[in-house]
Amino acid sequence: MIDLYFDPTPNTWKVSIMLEECGLPYRLLPVSIRAGDQFSPEFTRISPNSRVPAIVDHAPIGGGRPLAIFESGAILLYLAEKAGKFMPLDVAGRYTVMQWLMWQVGGLGPIGGQNGHFALYAQEKIPYAIERFGREMRRLYGVLDRRLQETGSYIAGGYSVADITCFPWIMTHKKQGLTLDDFPGVKRWFAEVRARPLVQQGLAAGGGPSQLARPMSDADRGVLFAAPSKPEGLTR
Repeated sequence: MIDLYFDPTPNTWKVSIMLEECGLPYRLLPVSIRAGDQFSPEFTRISPNSRVPAIVDHAPIGGGRPLAIFESGAILLYLAEKAGKFMPLDVAGRYTVMQWLMWQVGGLGPIGGQNGHFALYAQEKIPYAIERFGREMRRLYGVLDRRLQETGSYIAGGYSVADITCFPWIMTHKKQGLTLDDFPGVKRWFAEVRARPLVQQGLAAGGGPSQLARPMSDADRGVLFAAPSKPEGLTR
């Protein structure tokens, strides 16, 4: 059994989708990031960066004691190894997938987070920040669109970790102020991935994408955007 520490976010849906696609048994353990649960001593022992997702595998690869893993990219690589799925065995194929995984965790996700923060959540609207991150987000969509028009299928050729890591972040395109009509390769690919039954089951975890529409209070902003430096400093 794998414990998935979860709050409805694009990064956690990567993992719930991967678990469903791999057919690995798991259970959700809620971590309310708006309430500050991610800063609890219990959770930071599992995820030192105080971020979801994190997993604990009670039957890890090779046996032994339960294994805790944080950071969504590392979790996806571990689950691919455990299940023997969605990661090519040949060197060229494997590193094609890994390049796009790194592209997402180092670019698409962080820029999407900053774009969403300044455009949607920041109480002070800073035109420079909104323009800067919006422009970079459009550039990244263009990179992905060119790739998908080249392959005519999935990001790395066959369906893989590369698609699973990118899909939940493209799910937020409307909130990011983008239309997929401007990116026909992404639009085709997005529809194909979303139609997969196990992707839909993974997305349903934790209440589904509708959870992203929850209004944000000042108290939520205080926890999410002005987090304490020490977990024990948090008051709830």
